[in-house]
Amino acid sequence: MVVLATKLYVQGDARERSLDALRSLVDNAVGDLDVEYTVGVRHDDFATVTLDGDDEVVARNLLREEYGEITPDFEPGETYVGTLEGWDEDGFVLDAGEEIRVPASELGLGQGSPIQIVERLGLVQHVPLRFVYGGDGDSDAEAADGVSESGPHRLADAERDRLYDWTRGSGRVNVNSATRGEVRATVNRAGHAQDIVTVERLGLLEQSIVCKDETDPPGLLSAIGNYLPAEIRCVIP
Repeated sequence: MVVLATKLYVQGDARERSLDALRSLVDNAVGDLDVEYTVGVRHDDFATVTLDGDDEVVARNLLREEYGEITPDFEPGETYVGTLEGWDEDGFVLDAGEEIRVPASELGLGQGSPIQIVERLGLVQHVPLRFVYGGDGDSDAEAADGVSESGPHRLADAERDRLYDWTRGSGRVNVNSATRGEVRATVNRAGHAQDIVTVERLGLLEQSIVCKDETDPPGLLSAIGNYLPAEIRCVIP
């Protein structure tokens, strides 16, 4: 079984739609391989895929590369993926199967407090983020502030570059609690299909609407906000 580093946290009909979306994504990734699969949701809302067949190892590696994997073991200095569960003046809190606190000093995302960085970069809860594990998690100090004898956890360089790139583009509107298909349909329903470039998938239920140069991200947010029961934030270049 592979535990994907993306969460399924909605309920009711939305949960069934999300499971259908997950099945489609997994089929797109491994459907051509000699493998059978079953998708599910772990007790902590992380998506799971159980694989069986001759191409099981290949399929598992493809899914790991595409979504990241939640693992019970961490090695200092290695890169993993966690979902953004919270933030405060002291840093970010990621869920990677265990709580990972990235101190403000290790975000590497420019000036401002973590709260200000979240607003500036349009980060929404549960978005997957890559981080470099800094410690073994055995000490009280590490649990309290993200610091251990091996140093603090930090955002991965590739993640910092990706988030900085958001501020160099034409603007974005980031959304959680909705599949890519649901966000595209909402943009169409609001009459703004011609105002966007694409909807980029960040996670199963976290999407980034890439605006055209002439599109005003706050205006787009206002137009779609009434249609989506979600957390929505803008990225303004």
